Amino acid sequence: MAEAPSQDTANLKYSIHKYSTFSANYAPENILEDKPNDQASRWSSDSNNPPQFLILKLERPAVLKTITFGKYEKVHVCNIKKFRVYGGLSDDNMVLLLESGLKNDTVPETFLLKHTVSGHQFPVRYVKIVPLQSWGSTFNFSIWHVNLGGCEDWNIVQKCINWYTTYREREAIRLCLKHFRQHNYTEAFESLEKRTRVTLEDPRLTKLHKLLVEQGDFDGSEKLISEAARDGLFQQYISQQEYKPQWTPIIPSPTGSRQQPGMRGGHQMCIDTNTQTIYLFGGWDGNQDLSDLWSYQVLSQEWTCISRDTHAKGGPSARSCHKMCLDPERRQIFTLGRYLDSALRVPENLKSDFYMYDIENNKWTQITEDTAALGGPRLIFDHQMVMDVENRIIYVFGGRVLTPSRWEGCVGGLGLDERRNNTYTPSEAIFSGLYSYHVATNTWTKLRDDDCAGNGTGPQDIKSRIGHSMLFHSGTRQLFILAGQRNKEYLTDFFTYNIDSDTVTYISDGSGKDSASVPAAGFTQKATIDPQLNEIHVLSGLSKDKEKREENVRNSFWVYDISQNKWSCIYRNEQTGETYWNKMQHVEPCPRYAHQLVYDDTKKVHYLFGGNPGKTYLPKMRLDDFWSLRLCRPSTEQLFQTCVLLIRKHRFSELARSNSVEALKYLQTELYSAVDHGNPSQVQEFQALATTLFQSPEDCTMTHTPLLPSEDDPSLKAEGSNDLGWVHSSRSQLFDQLTQFVPEHMTQPRGNLVDLIPY
Repeated sequence: MAEAPSQDTANLKYSIHKYSTFSANYAPENILEDKPNDQASRWSSDSNNPPQFLILKLERPAVLKTITFGKYEKVHVCNIKKFRVYGGLSDDNMVLLLESGLKNDTVPETFLLKHTVSGHQFPVRYVKIVPLQSWGSTFNFSIWHVNLGGCEDWNIVQKCINWYTTYREREAIRLCLKHFRQHNYTEAFESLEKRTRVTLEDPRLTKLHKLLVEQGDFDGSEKLISEAARDGLFQQYISQQEYKPQWTPIIPSPTGSRQQPGMRGGHQMCIDTNTQTIYLFGGWDGNQDLSDLWSYQVLSQEWTCISRDTHAKGGPSARSCHKMCLDPERRQIFTLGRYLDSALRVPENLKSDFYMYDIENNKWTQITEDTAALGGPRLIFDHQMVMDVENRIIYVFGGRVLTPSRWEGCVGGLGLDERRNNTYTPSEAIFSGLYSYHVATNTWTKLRDDDCAGNGTGPQDIKSRIGHSMLFHSGTRQLFILAGQRNKEYLTDFFTYNIDSDTVTYISDGSGKDSASVPAAGFTQKATIDPQLNEIHVLSGLSKDKEKREENVRNSFWVYDISQNKWSCIYRNEQTGETYWNKMQHVEPCPRYAHQLVYDDTKKVHYLFGGNPGKTYLPKMRLDDFWSLRLCRPSTEQLFQTCVLLIRKHRFSELARSNSVEALKYLQTELYSAVDHGNPSQVQEFQALATTLFQSPEDCTMTHTPLLPSEDDPSLKAEGSNDLGWVHSSRSQLFDQLTQFVPEHMTQPRGNLVDLIPY
């Protein structure tokens, strides 16, 4: 992803050191100057056959942080679509710093480069740029201009060089130690370790190696791994695994009243994680707005209708496209906004009423008849509202302002559903800005006006919209704002608003780069946030297919890792048709929009209710199904069981070579108990292990036991093919497998010494 350089980054001077080829007058030196108006000011290879490259030499060693690619004033088929950047202190030993691509446009792009290892900055002197693909697949590669940014302060760079030199020497020694231990060169290992005092790994792993590889104490190995699991050594590995979605339909408890909310879309939900209670209010059932208030007790799995008509209880009137937020500490629910049909948009109906519901006392209070009169937003719908509970401040952003019907132009001629689903927005539409409301003082503050031109050209401009998502991160005290729709434009921008510093920072400008790795453009997607995991979750709604120029309702679920600035699609279902979804109605929810999604960040469970299935599924105008969603990763217990299974499979393989009777007994007892019999692949592999009892030892190394080395294994040949050599080699291989679940900084090097030898 393109990024802006940090403030401590200066331009670095460089020269052309080496290159692969160039054609005509398009010499490598052309990239030293930025001349976007000069079609000849570029390096162009004379072929697109690999390898094509440029090697740049910095004037002096530096910590290289950014690379900027200048471009021609027009799009060009020779622009590089994919590329890699390497760097190092010498031109024959470089590491990968970046793999990315350029947009085929006229805007220069800046990229952050890898410049740290083990938490320390490292220096480079040589930079190698390797084009992989051009935008015109049969055309040569062209680079117009390159600017390098970083730090060349010698006081800093010298320290980096010293540290990096020591780091490389230490890693070289650790590679030797690993090699000696793997090949059972005990004297060489002990001598080098004693002389250098370099630690190969965490002491717990050294103990595991002694128990497992040297002593063959498999029971002791399992016990040690169990202790490591309790100490949290698996947590980093678990956090790096992809989520697996698990949808479960929620059926009312058979012992309860079996009542539940009816079909609807455009309703609102919030969850009190302290009491495990979900609240649902209002919505549109396809014929009318609703004013019922419900609660759902997660533990008892029972719905309760608190009020059939909140307006009759002194609360808000029937409504949809409103918003709610919850203060769990004071047990208060706030609701603002609503949609009105054009026929009802007369001045007396366009007041923005604002209500608070006291859960403890089951009482509604109208905070104000019209928030606009107090400096707050006018009557809006399809906005977003979140709460900073600690400071009792509510933030409201976006939404379309309802105006008298005489301003609506041709919108009055549209069908009711078409207007309510917001598939049309007149050019005169007015959008609301960003507001804050301080509960304790009943004070509204306008933080940002809508960027009326919709250009978002200034660094602090905010383009207002409808159907977007807004989330509050209580840890970083930021609002995260994503996607939405403005007039006929579907938005994909993603930015934050820091509520303390009053600053806007764009994570993505929505230009479409890397569109395959971010949620599709659209609106009515639902998003949640987990401040502890530092994640944002997005369930798709109505999206826009730019190629086909049509709207689609598809199921997909995305996770955004805030720390790594990375989107991951963990679930996507492109299926359509009533027949398919009738079969799947108890497996996963059908695609929809105008639904509601809430998240319990303590139990890590999402809850989905209702919505509009669109034109793709069922004759129902609205839905009334209720689902839970768990995002599952391997648990610590599951990883421990995997380790146990690996150890016991290997123990069985050793027994099978020496005592088939004992091996069969072990297979039927200890190994059987370690198998997950609900996992078909584990069961199949377990059944296949029995056949190794009837094979020769040589065949055992070739079938059903991926842990065993083959006869072609170089380590086996080096030691001879005797049983002792095989045992040590195969146990070492098992040890390597087990340490993959432990953080890399605690283990022996992942690489091997022999891999450094060129062919």
